[in-house]
Amino acid sequence: MKYLAHPGAAAFPAAVARSHGITAGPLDARAGSIMLLLCLLWGLQQVSLKSVAGQVSPMLMVALRSGIALVLLAGLMRWRGEALDRRRWLAGAGAGLLFSMEYLLVALALQLTLAAHVVVFLYTSPLFTALGLHWLLPAERLDRRRWAGIVLAFGGIALAFLDGMNSAAGEGRALLGDLLAVMAGLAMGATTVTIRCSQLASAPATETLLYQLLGAFVLLLPGAWFTGQWQFEPTAVVWAHLGFQSLVVSFASFLTWCWLLRRYLASRLGAFAFLTPLFGVVLGVWLLGETLAPSFMLGSMLVLAGIALVGRS
Repeated sequence: MKYLAHPGAAAFPAAVARSHGITAGPLDARAGSIMLLLCLLWGLQQVSLKSVAGQVSPMLMVALRSGIALVLLAGLMRWRGEALDRRRWLAGAGAGLLFSMEYLLVALALQLTLAAHVVVFLYTSPLFTALGLHWLLPAERLDRRRWAGIVLAFGGIALAFLDGMNSAAGEGRALLGDLLAVMAGLAMGATTVTIRCSQLASAPATETLLYQLLGAFVLLLPGAWFTGQWQFEPTAVVWAHLGFQSLVVSFASFLTWCWLLRRYLASRLGAFAFLTPLFGVVLGVWLLGETLAPSFMLGSMLVLAGIALVGRS
């Protein structure tokens, strides 16, 4: 693929990198180490949201972290002398809406199913991105190998759903949570397609992120209020998780990602993409004590294998 996306970040195609005077080189040990850390952080974010869901609702947490990161990013852009291009406002609004829908669905899913399920199903987003770009951009047509990856991954999703069916206990909560997580992955993929196929494709990465953070803050904060998900217990643990979510995940990890894309080949960085859901599963089991069914584990392996085929250069 010629693009790569991550939670909260815009796709950054190679052509755009070149248009901004960015020269990328092969991966070295430093870049590999940083990518491992970033994938670990991105896998940890869903586990973090789930772990304090009893003290602060995931929807409110995402709204607050987006607002804090938004203020920091706006300050950084002002310091750099970067300004928004009014010609991109409409595309930015679309990206912001889709980004907020992604995390609205994630917040709802985390209340119904395991964090490990959410992180795996959320990161099916490259499949939806590939399908969308296949129909919209001639240069992104899928070949046989990528079609095989998509079929394999969707077969894995169906198999992983068996765990939700078996654990639903007649209420359908786990299965509904899994479905919402897949829909969140669809929203993430649609965000990437919107960015690639609009004027945002030539926008600085900071501007694109600003639209997404603004959309999440403006829409999820009142959404948490109207849906009764306004719980916030100001304990030390909650403040620590909010600091992690806003400063580390939504702000620092994105800036680090941009730094990597300006120095290394995106196709090489993309080789690490499958590690994010893998870390999420391991951390969910380790930190939250989640128990995963064999059907989910096997299905997850097929999903990861399919994503690897789709994203392989």
